Amino acid sequence: MKIVVIGGTGLIGSKVVSLLAEHGHEAVAASPNSGVDTLTGEGVAEALAGADVVVDVSNSPSFADDDVMAFFTTSTRTLLDAERAAGVGHHVALSIVGADLLPDSGYLRAKVAQERLIAESGQPYTVVRSTQFFEFAGRIADGATVDGVVHVSTGSMQPIAAADASAAVARAAASVPRNGILEIGGPEKLPMAEFIRRGLAAHGDEREVVASPDSPYFGTLLAGDELTPGPDAELSTTSFEDWAAVQAG
Repeated sequence: MKIVVIGGTGLIGSKVVSLLAEHGHEAVAASPNSGVDTLTGEGVAEALAGADVVVDVSNSPSFADDDVMAFFTTSTRTLLDAERAAGVGHHVALSIVGADLLPDSGYLRAKVAQERLIAESGQPYTVVRSTQFFEFAGRIADGATVDGVVHVSTGSMQPIAAADASAAVARAAASVPRNGILEIGGPEKLPMAEFIRRGLAAHGDEREVVASPDSPYFGTLLAGDELTPGPDAELSTTSFEDWAAVQAG
């Protein structure tokens, strides 16, 4: 199959392209750098010509509430319209576990709006909702640091290696459309503070991590398990320790 990966040069997209190519598919990485701009529409029709599947793992360059909403709604409409015109038979999009449970987050509101556009488009689709990636522990800590102390929520997480998330997206792309949501997550549920401590320790970062129910997670407060997958989720087997050992090696 010809599978076009929008955002195909990023952390997830590049892995998805490689995995699909390894399994014999014609995997095409599309991004603004390759002349495909889903905001303006430039190059989209040409990239989708002859495509069987479109995988959207793109991300907004700005996380400001209005910017991220404009990015996901505009780019998704552009893709869906182009897919109808090109006869594409499957739209796969990467989203976030718990997005619909945390409306105070502008980023998650935008992901829910994206999901709704896809579900209501009439296009066969699969939405892959993933938990947070191991790779982003440091980024979360940096955004939550005040005077050298990391302040995080008391909520839980079930993080996953980006490689495992990429594999799940690639499998979804090569499978029949679900016309629904697939949740994926890592093997271990743990408090956010513990995840961040492990992530910092893996890089020799000795910042103190303090958990509080009043500490927001990217603009929203957590009640508990919103960021963990449900009972029907597909769980990976790579532990944080195994992943960290590979990074250190």
